[in-house]
Amino acid sequence: MIISAIAAVAENGVIGKDGQLPWSLPDDMKFFQRTTLNHHVISGRKNYEGIPDRFRPLRDRVNLVVTRDQDYKAPGATVCHSLDAALEVARNAQVKEVFIIGGGQLYKEAIDRNLINRLYLTTVHGKPAGDVFFPEIGKGWKEVWSEKHKADERHKYAFTFAVLQK
Repeated sequence: MIISAIAAVAENGVIGKDGQLPWSLPDDMKFFQRTTLNHHVISGRKNYEGIPDRFRPLRDRVNLVVTRDQDYKAPGATVCHSLDAALEVARNAQVKEVFIIGGGQLYKEAIDRNLINRLYLTTVHGKPAGDVFFPEIGKGWKEVWSEKHKADERHKYAFTFAVLQK
């Protein structure tokens, strides 16, 4: 099973502010949706709660929410009490690829434990303020695809999609 992470990361490493994305990039949201559609997605509790109610759980995906809270409820999603438990759910479903979709703590654990094989990174060409950061990914990654997008009336920041493989 391929364990992938997908994230939009500003040039200063910011991925979130006050439980939300610090930007509005509709084409990045479409990329996220297109890429994760019909897959298992693993989210930390705070990240999951940052998804607007009307989109939660993410449609046409198996939503796995990781939390230590034994009493946590996430209607329409499967609650797991560790990243390993969430990965086991995906393995038992015999999926080809599973996506870690955030937040910062979950990305850090997966990267620190060298679990991720593929990264779908949107580099946001700006340095917005934030309080959640994407961890350093280290060496050994090869870019296998990228696509640049300019800022426009719908996108305050220019951004670049990239897929990196180990």
